[in-house]
Amino acid sequence: MNRHPVRRRITVATAVAALAAGTFALGSGVAGADTRGKSAQPSARMATEAQVLGLFDQWNAALQTGDAQKVADLYAKDAVLLPTVSNNVRTDRAEIVDYFEHFLQHKPAGTKVESVVNVLDRDTVIDTGVYEFTLTDPKTAEKKNVKARYTYAYEKQPDGTWLIVNHHSSKMPES
Repeated sequence: MNRHPVRRRITVATAVAALAAGTFALGSGVAGADTRGKSAQPSARMATEAQVLGLFDQWNAALQTGDAQKVADLYAKDAVLLPTVSNNVRTDRAEIVDYFEHFLQHKPAGTKVESVVNVLDRDTVIDTGVYEFTLTDPKTAEKKNVKARYTYAYEKQPDGTWLIVNHHSSKMPES
């Protein structure tokens, strides 16, 4: 009986088994390291609805300062702003600052009427709904309320702060 073919099959089978075990161990280690690495970071937790709703409060507080730069600081470098009272799409910081320099002359004070929060993943959330602003005419001091629909898309930055990457606001059609 020739034992060489049997010995070769055992050697090949052992090598395949070792390779498979090593691949499985490596894959498990990489997947486990990736998962542990993400969950070990505080920024890896999912945002709560209350946290997302608080982002509007920060934005509204920035409006109250009257400082367009402080408001623009809440927007990402490549953010898009489709504002309520301008026909221009704003796609960079200078354009966003320009919009708020004009908007803040009306001393806007916002209140949310309705909100729907969607947490897409650990780093992306959307807040959509209806808000109302009290605006003051800079010449006459007359106040008026403007109701608008809004959408804020936020992304979490590496330092854990949330910045607006997309903000759309449009006056209610029935108003």
